[in-house]
Amino acid sequence: MPTLPPSLRITSISHELNATVRVPGSKSLTNRALLIASLANGTTHLTNALFSDDSRYFAKALQTLGFDVQLDEANFSMTVTGLGGKIPAKRAELFIGNAGTAARFLSAFLTLGDGEYILDGEPRMRERPIGDLVEALTQLGAKIQSQITGHWSLVTDYSKICPPIKITASGLPGGKTRIAGDISSQFLSALLMTAPYAQSPIEVELTTELNSKPYVDMTISIMKGFGVEIQRNGYQSFTIPLSTFHSPFATYPIESDASAASYFFAAPAICGGTVKVENISRRSVQGDVNFVDVLVQMGCEIKEDDNSILVTRSSSLHGVDIDMRDIPDTAQTLAAIAPFADSPTRIRGIASARVKETDRVHATCTELARLGVQVEEHEDGMTIHPTFNLQPANIQTYNDHRMAMAFSLIGLRFDGVTIENPSCVSKTFPNFFEVLAQLQVEGSKLES
Repeated sequence: MPTLPPSLRITSISHELNATVRVPGSKSLTNRALLIASLANGTTHLTNALFSDDSRYFAKALQTLGFDVQLDEANFSMTVTGLGGKIPAKRAELFIGNAGTAARFLSAFLTLGDGEYILDGEPRMRERPIGDLVEALTQLGAKIQSQITGHWSLVTDYSKICPPIKITASGLPGGKTRIAGDISSQFLSALLMTAPYAQSPIEVELTTELNSKPYVDMTISIMKGFGVEIQRNGYQSFTIPLSTFHSPFATYPIESDASAASYFFAAPAICGGTVKVENISRRSVQGDVNFVDVLVQMGCEIKEDDNSILVTRSSSLHGVDIDMRDIPDTAQTLAAIAPFADSPTRIRGIASARVKETDRVHATCTELARLGVQVEEHEDGMTIHPTFNLQPANIQTYNDHRMAMAFSLIGLRFDGVTIENPSCVSKTFPNFFEVLAQLQVEGSKLES
């Protein structure tokens, strides 16, 4: 992983962009594939897998649980030998850093085991709610305890539950459960992927509107690829039969990460010109690829082929009023573009972003204001006004990879942005600043 200084000044670009880049494999796909491959019968070879803090924590947790997980970072590959729903370890303490996906998926996965498991993470993870998932698993017969004042106790107030949690498992009984979908779609995804190995079929009913619906679609698509289909009533209810995952191919390719790609889709919107992002298409199962539709509304042009997306801006940039509840991880990317538009931008529907790696709504508004941008914070988002006189600033990243990557984009246009703690990008995109530097070279690798 690249070694970065404590702070990093972003070099602005005076020319229109003309570049081709490739971003790492998808975090969302890598972690779902890791979990499903562990549940499956046989060996699955993941190619173009993401090697980042989050995926390493997940892979390490599986190894700690006794699974054979072989990591070949030089070739971006992971090989997982699944055990048909069995968990070898009878006891394990798992540390998952601030990897929210790992926390949610493993919490459900561990209920299939036979023993006692403790799941914990960094201080911020201990502030990230997991109570909705714990309550849903408890309704299915799981026994989960939380640590209160240093002692383990059964959960009585689910609204306050965050890691660490202790799971005492003897298989998951199954049945019917209800879960909220307005905090994290990962709760539902965790249930769906675990459910085929319960002791009886599982029915899940949503009690609220579901945020980030494309991520649940992604989960269902991957499950189908591994041989398990579910019954559903839109996004209101899901029925999962008892079944078994099977690795469909000797090799399972991971698409490039659409959330990571959003920064490079956004770069020409800020600087003008064209950027081509390889190894991703509009047919991706990742919902964040739809961020390009936001750019079209702002005045950009999109071209695509079978394995790349090309974004061009050759005219003025317009503000938008948009609900981003289905693609909240790209909201900060839009916030970085918005000051350069010719009218205000209103971002809606991202209240759930307040319980991510940081309170992303408040943090984004705070750092935009530090740059001299007029911004108004709302409970579910923000309004950002065009700003013609930015002021130099050291951007605080709150140990949130998306703060660092999004605000770096502003530095491409304005020579006064310094990113504090740039190494936090290691969570999902360790070589982000190396790829960003490719934009500095006029005409870098762009094919005609």
